[in-house]
Amino acid sequence: MTSSNQFDHSMCGKRANWGFSLIELLVVIAIILIIAAIAIPALMRARMTANESAAGETVRNIVTASISYSSTWQNGYAPTIATLGGPPGAASCTQANQLDPVLTTAPYQKAGFTYAYTAVGVPTFPIPPGCAAGTSAYLVTATPMVVGITGNRSFCSDEAGVIHYDLLGTAPASEAACDALPALQ
Repeated sequence: MTSSNQFDHSMCGKRANWGFSLIELLVVIAIILIIAAIAIPALMRARMTANESAAGETVRNIVTASISYSSTWQNGYAPTIATLGGPPGAASCTQANQLDPVLTTAPYQKAGFTYAYTAVGVPTFPIPPGCAAGTSAYLVTATPMVVGITGNRSFCSDEAGVIHYDLLGTAPASEAACDALPALQ
């Protein structure tokens, strides 16, 4: 017969297993941090590549919209990027509805890039009624908002329709500077 004051010797040398030890938790946290350190840079590179791909395609869309504007309105190329956009509805030479309103509304940013459309040619004549004067040439650029984070390369094109890129992520100052850059394949 045992009394209530006696020691239970069956538990000697054994510890109660109520959870994880501190070392086990630290090992799991270290493994998670190592995996994150490997995965996050790869994710950032993939995101930059996707942003650059979208920027190149957006420049192509702006070129296509500019050519379409010129042939539709017989007014040369659009005087501004806003002219290529506009709210849904009837298109006109002042709101052609050919590009996404997000892209044609200030600050002209989309998918980590800032877009600029500059009319660089001479005004075209005659000017159709109700239209602003179009131009004979333009320069469109796409530059990363933060070089090294949203993208590394910048893109540009003009009325020739060839898309060029700059590995430094800067916008060219002129059509000639854009044309001197390597062409995107």
